[in-house]
Amino acid sequence: MSEQTLSAAAPSKRKILVTCALPYANGSIHLGHLLEHIQTDIWVRFQRMRGHETYFVCADDAHGTPIMLKAQELGITPEEMINAVRDEHMADFADFHISFDNYHSTHSDENKAFAEEIYNRLHANGHIKTRTISQLYDPEKGMFLPDRFVKGTCPKCKSEDENGDSCDNCGATYSPTEVINPRSVVSGATPVLKDSEHYFFDLPAFEQMLKDWTRSGALQEEMANKLSEWFEQGLKQWDISRDAPYFGFEIPNAPGKFFYVWLDAPIGYMGSFKNLCDKDSSIDFDSFWNENSDAELYHFIGKDIIYFHSLFWPAMLEGAGYRKPTSVYAHGFVTVNGAKMSKSKGTFIKGRTYLDHLNPEYLRYYYAAKLTNRIDDLDLNLEDFAQRVNSDLVGKVVNIASRCASFITKRFDGMLSANVDDQALADEVMAAGDSIASHYESRDFGRAMREIMALADKVNEYIAVKEPWQLVKDETKQQEVQDICSLGINMFRTLVIYLKPVLPVLAESTAEFLNDELVWDGHKNLLTSHKINKFKALLQRVDMDKINAMTDASKDSMGGADNAKEEKKTKKKSKPAKVVDNSAALADPLGADPISAEIQFDDFAKIDLRIVKIINAQHVEKSDKLLQLTLALNEEGTETRQVFSGIKDAYQPEDLIGKHTVMVANLAPRKMRFGMSEGMVLAAGPGDKDIWILNPEDGAKAGMRVS
Repeated sequence: MSEQTLSAAAPSKRKILVTCALPYANGSIHLGHLLEHIQTDIWVRFQRMRGHETYFVCADDAHGTPIMLKAQELGITPEEMINAVRDEHMADFADFHISFDNYHSTHSDENKAFAEEIYNRLHANGHIKTRTISQLYDPEKGMFLPDRFVKGTCPKCKSEDENGDSCDNCGATYSPTEVINPRSVVSGATPVLKDSEHYFFDLPAFEQMLKDWTRSGALQEEMANKLSEWFEQGLKQWDISRDAPYFGFEIPNAPGKFFYVWLDAPIGYMGSFKNLCDKDSSIDFDSFWNENSDAELYHFIGKDIIYFHSLFWPAMLEGAGYRKPTSVYAHGFVTVNGAKMSKSKGTFIKGRTYLDHLNPEYLRYYYAAKLTNRIDDLDLNLEDFAQRVNSDLVGKVVNIASRCASFITKRFDGMLSANVDDQALADEVMAAGDSIASHYESRDFGRAMREIMALADKVNEYIAVKEPWQLVKDETKQQEVQDICSLGINMFRTLVIYLKPVLPVLAESTAEFLNDELVWDGHKNLLTSHKINKFKALLQRVDMDKINAMTDASKDSMGGADNAKEEKKTKKKSKPAKVVDNSAALADPLGADPISAEIQFDDFAKIDLRIVKIINAQHVEKSDKLLQLTLALNEEGTETRQVFSGIKDAYQPEDLIGKHTVMVANLAPRKMRFGMSEGMVLAAGPGDKDIWILNPEDGAKAGMRVS
């Protein structure tokens, strides 16, 4: 085997510790959790591929009142419950190929030792205060009630059955003592006020340090701006104690007082890493956590826990003499089909339910394709999910190998050519590695995926133009066929190297097919005079029937009042317009499976496609994706239709007015949150900014039928 190499400087080796937020140990992993764990795993796998010393740890968050009460409800001990849940979580993460070096629990000896040590250091340094406060107390259950275990009438808008700290109806926040007609969620009893001495962490003492740190580049700009609002409101001392009965760690020298779950939860990162170090003596705990550490420490979290990770946590570390995080990265929430996940609709999907029906790498790719380095919510549109996986992974990437491999194995005994048919194309694909690496490093995975798929389009176009399936018929063109298909296989290899952090199983199968180890620096070279193995199908198309079966399996017909309330209060977002991606039309009709199922002419004839003129376009209030288009079916503009189209990222409304395009004119009107949509504009592209509406040639008039 020989290699043709593209030179590039290797990055210096770094020491990196990465964590995800800790899943709570009283429920199953769902697709919302998986966004964060997949995002983090992709970044970790990329760092490992680059040769950096990288460790990835997590744990179950195992303490608190909800854990205690649920275990009582199940008739088991909290320890039995959290152990069973941890086993379930670990199995789910493993099957989604989340590559933890260690997955532990906050209910551990290591975590207890660190929680007590940090508390004692804070106490010795004067950062722990005590005072008596009044709280709601359940007289039947004999316990103080956390905010979320109080229900009642909102003191602001008078909406009933609201939480004890905030109102879903009007968005107000308040103290549980302000709730009208409060009741205990635990027993239904009317709570009473009762005094208790509590322990507080003196957060305001760290205000200047936190202001400096939050503006140091450690946080995304959106996070830093949000924290500025909290600084303006004034930092307050943080209540870190809870009264018995409580499942957690007892505070040293304070009988009957326990650490609030949020104190020992982030310390769980340290506990899990210490557990790993104890199992592998080659890893030095102190070199990652002492205040002079030159290692990098990164936390990936959801935007709902920014306050804890960007104020309390760094202040605790500072006060106890430990190093602060290098960066804390937040992401948005997951919606499904434009709305909050719903049990009644089958869109509150557990990880295991997904795994029962679909390939986990499809979800990994879809999340990667939509993830940015901003704190944006991510919508899992199930139709777009199927279309994007089928188009990008099957119709573009794997299609390259399936079009070329059979020629190499059948005609040339599996041997790749020593020649490079198109050096310019090879250089372009190999040189893209540095740009793609920068996108991975900055967590802008969506941009990386777009660049990879643009390269895949160029390779497919190259093969389509060369037509090796035609050349192979000419015995004098056999060397040319080998050269073309060998370059195609090499370009497929390079693309899979770029995708390996996202699709580790596809990469493993590809490595076996190519008889090669897919390392990151492999993108700098070509395999020449190299023997490959027989090609086997690498991915299957996503079948909507399997998606429908998954949502059916997720539906909760017994949701009752809670689900009804959830559906009533959830503000529905409009469903993103379906994007028509014509990239598969470039593919060879003899390719593996890039074309949809065959239809009859009569099926196509039912669709009435018309030229229309866009006479008005405007933004849709409270929609991130839609433009409202007024389309004229005649040049005079007397016959019009209103259409909502998901092209907002690609077009400014004023740039569309006066253009002609094509619409499906006989599509049944669909009532949306923003109004009635009376058709569909045809467009091509993967979505977001990369989408183009169809424009007819000059001379086409509004109202003309497209046939």
